[in-house]
Amino acid sequence: MKNNLKILRDEMNLSQDAFGSELNVSRQTINSIENGKFDPSLPLAMKIAKFFDCKIEDIFKDKES
Repeated sequence: MKNNLKILRDEMNLSQDAFGSELNVSRQTINSIENGKFDPSLPLAMKIAKFFDCKIEDIFKDKES
């Protein structure tokens, strides 16, 4: 799954570690999501969308899209 998580995080000047702390996940989890190695669970995707005040589909895209 493609995502623009790094862009959104960078716009808020948040490190992976700080962002992970906000979501109660590790920096490694954030890194894996940003690099497309790991797709977040629905509850985590919802937390991420809520944090950035946007829809899940605004952050995460199908690889075919």
